[in-house]
Amino acid sequence: MIFLDHAATTPARREVLEAMRPYLTGAFGNPSSRHGLGDEAARALAAARTAVAEAIGCRPGDVVFTSGGTEADNLAVKGLALADPRGRHVVVSPIEHEAVLESAAYLARHHGFDVDEVAVDAGGRTTPDALAAVLRPDTTLVSVQLANNEIGTVQPVAELARLAHGVGALVHTDAVQAAGRLPLSLDALGVDAISLAGHKIGAPKGTGALIVRGRLPLEPVLHGGGQERGRRSGTENVAGAVAFATALQLAEAERAEAVERIGALGARLTARVLAEVPEARLTGDPSDRLPGTVSFVFPGTSGEAVLLELERDGVICSSGSACAAGRDDPSHVLTAIGVPAELAQTAVRFTLGSATTPAEIEDASAAVARAVSAVRTIVRP
Repeated sequence: MIFLDHAATTPARREVLEAMRPYLTGAFGNPSSRHGLGDEAARALAAARTAVAEAIGCRPGDVVFTSGGTEADNLAVKGLALADPRGRHVVVSPIEHEAVLESAAYLARHHGFDVDEVAVDAGGRTTPDALAAVLRPDTTLVSVQLANNEIGTVQPVAELARLAHGVGALVHTDAVQAAGRLPLSLDALGVDAISLAGHKIGAPKGTGALIVRGRLPLEPVLHGGGQERGRRSGTENVAGAVAFATALQLAEAERAEAVERIGALGARLTARVLAEVPEARLTGDPSDRLPGTVSFVFPGTSGEAVLLELERDGVICSSGSACAAGRDDPSHVLTAIGVPAELAQTAVRFTLGSATTPAEIEDASAAVARAVSAVRTIVRP
């Protein structure tokens, strides 16, 4: 099997599993309990929080552990907007993950917020001019992904944040796909909150964090015992926090080498497919994109049919976001950047990981050419 769907999920790393194992077995205490087992769990949780803070360049108190990227996005968008009395206006890009778009829609439906979508260009980038056109004096929050999960386009978040802060708005970025690929820092990015997910970087599913400047008001989405300094109630997943912290530290330590190697492999895959598959078209920004994220449309095919042919050939990839799998609608990301709906249905996404090899890229490239040819024979008899 050649696994080229790392944007959907990654296998848990051995080091991560070893780090979390004690907190699933002997050291299983509740960190809120006032006894030895609880104290041991509380110390592990605090150490994990410090490790995340060191990897991101923030304070431990800025780290809110969550069940993953979706919860982090919900907490950021709803929590920051509802806690800010300045106004009722939120700005998002149209290519955000559904967790951001649906959270913004919730604010509009149930709390009277105005929600504007800032325009993106044909590569999926939001320009400062486009953002300036929708900002208002009462804008409460701007949420723009650091890197898109379908086409890999990287946004000029630092520039956008400076502009948004100029009208007093807070800024959140969904950096779920960027961990281990791009530098992450509240100060360097100029944002107020960052969403992260563990299963994209070698931790188990159900782990993640929202990094939010500690003194910012944040309305909780989950109510209960007031854990996470009142920002996220529920007994903390100590093993998950340890796993996430370990995975993030490893991803940051290996980032420079991974970016160079995976970027070269992604460029090789792109070149071979464009050369060997007639009419194939790369989607997303051609230069400002995540290394190892390669998305094509193949006119005259069905993306789902191409995926089935590739899987028969041992190549695992996807047609876009795993969170939207099974829907008949074309990708909202592709339609937002101007890809016609019919063409968007032909999309196939390849995302490389740390274990991807040059030989796998060569084999996968050949398999893509065979798969597209086979599907076109059926679609275009």
